[in-house]
Amino acid sequence: MLDILCIGAHPDDVEIGMGGTILNFKSDSYSVGILDITDGEPTPVGSHEKRIDESIRAKELLSVNERITLDLPNRYLKDTPEGRIKIAEVIRNFKPRILFVPYWIDAHPDHVEASVLSDAARFTAKLTRTEMKGDPFYPQKVFYYFCTHLKMQIKPSFIVDISPYMDKKIETVLSYKSQFHEQRREERVKQRLMDMGRHWGMLIGREYGEPFFCKEEIGLESIRGVIIDEGRETRDDGRIVSRPSSFVPR
Repeated sequence: MLDILCIGAHPDDVEIGMGGTILNFKSDSYSVGILDITDGEPTPVGSHEKRIDESIRAKELLSVNERITLDLPNRYLKDTPEGRIKIAEVIRNFKPRILFVPYWIDAHPDHVEASVLSDAARFTAKLTRTEMKGDPFYPQKVFYYFCTHLKMQIKPSFIVDISPYMDKKIETVLSYKSQFHEQRREERVKQRLMDMGRHWGMLIGREYGEPFFCKEEIGLESIRGVIIDEGRETRDDGRIVSRPSSFVPR
């Protein structure tokens, strides 16, 4: 059983899009799994064995409970009944309450298909009178993380504060050395992750953030946890930073 299942087209997609949020979830003792629909290969200097080793290293850094890699084809991923069933069987096995899947608009066809496949698999997983393994199960919510090749200005449904976890997120992403094998490229990836994190964090008055999207309305049980920006302060090193808090009713 898992509280949360994060689905990506390739190993490293989930880490790039929501690595900090997974660390946030784990700090609150949620059980989290990652499902890679493909092994991400072929790539210029990668191999199946390298990508699996790297994904295991990333799993350890994130402290996730489970990581599964399916055998669907990288570069040629398509929404097919066979693909839906493979993902649905993982859902039926681990019964996650919440799915996190790729944002549905991207230049990379695999990311788009992974989003469509994941939505379809969520529905497929609840079917009865089927030869699929496991009992019918329907995750209650689907949220979409942002890991795209397009430079887009979009409005998220919510943003998660990942300020305490940014360094660990970067370390996790860079564990995929076969994908970021040049030192210069590692620095570019690190800078881009920090720039994106700062952009989303600024919008909620925090240092770093990760955006998420939902096609359905989101309900709150209480106002607790909503971030309130109480102003700004200057650190000893001269940096001006936000000084937010969570709203706690008086």
